[in-house]
Amino acid sequence: MLTVTEAAKEYLTKVGKPNVSLTVKGGGCSGFQYEWGTTDNEPTVENLWLDPMAEMFVFGCEVDYVTELGGSYLTVKNPNATASCGCGESFAV
Repeated sequence: MLTVTEAAKEYLTKVGKPNVSLTVKGGGCSGFQYEWGTTDNEPTVENLWLDPMAEMFVFGCEVDYVTELGGSYLTVKNPNATASCGCGESFAV
């Protein structure tokens, strides 16, 4: 359903408790927006709790942890997105 890269697995393991959560909500430039947070819920995949309502939006996606000069962050690579905004925070399906 959702793939987690090795870099993301390492990051999620380091974060530990509370677990990282991923939800999808309406909004943003392109219609839907990823929302990262923390939760005490049991992880769905690799120390990542996925909101059950978000599953249909992230099916087939890859979660990656990116390290750049300006900072590091978790990101979702969504092959199902038909459009996305320039900052990568919102998408359309």
